[in-house]
Amino acid sequence: MILSENFPVPNIPDTKHKRIVIVGAGFAGLKIAQKLGHTDYQVVLMDKNNYHQFQPLLYQVATAALSPSAVSFPLRRIFHQIDNVIFRMAVVKEIDKINKIVHTNLGTVRYDILILSQGANTNYFGNQNIQKFGVPMKSTSEALYIRNKIISNYERAVNIADVEERKPIMNVVIVGGGATGVELAGSIAEL
Repeated sequence: MILSENFPVPNIPDTKHKRIVIVGAGFAGLKIAQKLGHTDYQVVLMDKNNYHQFQPLLYQVATAALSPSAVSFPLRRIFHQIDNVIFRMAVVKEIDKINKIVHTNLGTVRYDILILSQGANTNYFGNQNIQKFGVPMKSTSEALYIRNKIISNYERAVNIADVEERKPIMNVVIVGGGATGVELAGSIAEL
């Protein structure tokens, strides 16, 4: 069955209660959904992923200190015993503020209250070289890519006898000196 954006998202029951649609299940979306989980509102939580990831520990995934499952938690498990919270893995395509409708890849959802908590994207601050050659670390898959690249380079370096030839693949450049950049640098040094 092909769903059109003009059809309602399946299995979201009509209700006499007000409906709050939350777009994004990061820290903000997850917390507000949990707080509203025992109210008279019908809460529809939408995210493009079916899991919440604990981004502050992605650097540990990138340095093989934690497995991806240690920083990713299934959203359905979090809410499976809370009757008034409905989760849908969906991508929001458009918001009709006048008619209070969210258009998604699954269909449409009407809302009384809309909360947008989509998170953040990597900001390269206009530096084209960092954007072209750098790898962001905002998702588990990006952290795994970094981990695999570092470990692969280390394995290649073991087989190179000349120290000068080995140096280029042993260097890691970290852009950003905030908490994550500092933790990542320390973890790579230990690795």
